[in-house]
Amino acid sequence: LEVITHVLIESPRIYLLFSAFIGITFLLFVVALVYDLTVSISRRVPFDQERRRFIKVAFDITMLIAAISYLLRGLGQGLARPALNTVAVTIPDFPFNQFSIVQLTDIHVGRTIKRGFVEQLVARTNDLMPDMVVITGDLADLPIRYIRDDLEPLRKLRAPTYFVLGNHEYFHGPQSILKHIVSLGIRPLLNDSVLIGDTDKGFDLIGLNDSTGQRTGIYPDNVEAAYRKTQPDRPCIVLAHQPRAIDTVAGKRCDLMLCGHTHGGQIFPFGFLVMMAQPYLAGLHWHTPDQQIFVSRGAGYWGPPLRVLAPSEISRIVIRPAVVNA
Repeated sequence: LEVITHVLIESPRIYLLFSAFIGITFLLFVVALVYDLTVSISRRVPFDQERRRFIKVAFDITMLIAAISYLLRGLGQGLARPALNTVAVTIPDFPFNQFSIVQLTDIHVGRTIKRGFVEQLVARTNDLMPDMVVITGDLADLPIRYIRDDLEPLRKLRAPTYFVLGNHEYFHGPQSILKHIVSLGIRPLLNDSVLIGDTDKGFDLIGLNDSTGQRTGIYPDNVEAAYRKTQPDRPCIVLAHQPRAIDTVAGKRCDLMLCGHTHGGQIFPFGFLVMMAQPYLAGLHWHTPDQQIFVSRGAGYWGPPLRVLAPSEISRIVIRPAVVNA
């Protein structure tokens, strides 16, 4: 097992072929499942044999074209540069007329996502001139010794940048990853908060550790600790990796939570399985009348470079004060 792991880390092309094989197998499984279900249903419909043969040939050709299109679309979206997704949000009593946050999440720097990809993300982020950048987990997909150089472009982010842990950081040595992130000028928020602005005109930015920490015993999530320095009369934005973290802040002020983790399902119809574990798949939602949550589809990919109906994105959240009707 160690030899296989070493080969996959040191040989990105072998890993790419291996992961692509798994991804293509999944796509073919979906196509085969649809095909078999359709054929089974069609057998219950009364047709004369000649017409049935014609329909069978036409259907086989259609499914072949659909399978090829499905695969090509997956590769095209998986390898495409992330789209810019601009989201408008209003928050009551928000202290700034306009405040922009660029959210980068699920970059998965590792075997196939390398320095060049990170450089492009940083350049595009800087071009947007945000007031803040947040990285909401799953930045690293290998131990830091393998990706130190790949992460170096993050040092050039111009806006203040904050980071929270994703589940993948726990798999690859969170202590060393966090230490390196600090050296890049990025501030981790580990069940902690920071006041953006001042006490008279500001908002609380909170970072929650991922729930994976409860299982590993390292950096567990702790909502009470995260809210320790906040004020309930100040607007509050929470950073968390998984959307289900929204349930942990019930009863707390959380005007907006920014999450990732789901990849928008990455490969349709895998998103239906994701929604069994997470309350939201992608986009902006009202969780309660007082709490909004935005789930980014992420900038990178995990495993095969495939995305179907879930394109990658750089998320730009533009926040303005809510207009209160008299």
